[in-house]
Amino acid sequence: VQLQASGGGLVQAGGSLRLSCAASGSILRINTNGWYRQAPGKQRELVAALTTNDYAHYADSVKGRFTISRDNAGNTVHLQMTRLKPEDTAVYYCNARAPNLSITDARLGSWGQGTQVTVSS
Repeated sequence: VQLQASGGGLVQAGGSLRLSCAASGSILRINTNGWYRQAPGKQRELVAALTTNDYAHYADSVKGRFTISRDNAGNTVHLQMTRLKPEDTAVYYCNARAPNLSITDARLGSWGQGTQVTVSS
């Protein structure tokens, strides 16, 4: 699975960004899709995941602010980020993995290239 992430950038605290992750075909529909992030000096962590039956899981730190979604064609996954905070600054990675794999293991599945999100205070 080849994933292409886009949409990162620099934004002020309180602002919004929308990340997108594109894959060829409808491969995303048959896999759990996720967004992970890695800040300098920290381990990669789960931000949000969307299962094949459209159940969304969010890290506590982003609940109520971020929304993960998948388009009807099943080839693009988005992460809408609102009310951004400086602590959201990180490289964000999209991920696709088989439905039977744990979403909390940040080593599994296929990865897109990272996209930098920087939130200034």
